[in-house]
Amino acid sequence: MMPLERAKTFGGDEDGAVTVDWVVLTAAVVGLGLAAQAVITAGVADLSGDISSQLTTYMIKTTF
Repeated sequence: MMPLERAKTFGGDEDGAVTVDWVVLTAAVVGLGLAAQAVITAGVADLSGDISSQLTTYMIKTTF
């Protein structure tokens, strides 16, 4: 095959298009997962601080 014929068939070839789509889709899913993790981490840290302060100030009665 001559180089010019290869260039013509290369332009119309769609074999790698699915791979590119999957790479973009996977990158989007990972990005959304990281964004969700950032939001959830902040909420969990705040909640754990509230739990810690509640447990340290709680008094246990040893008598009835």
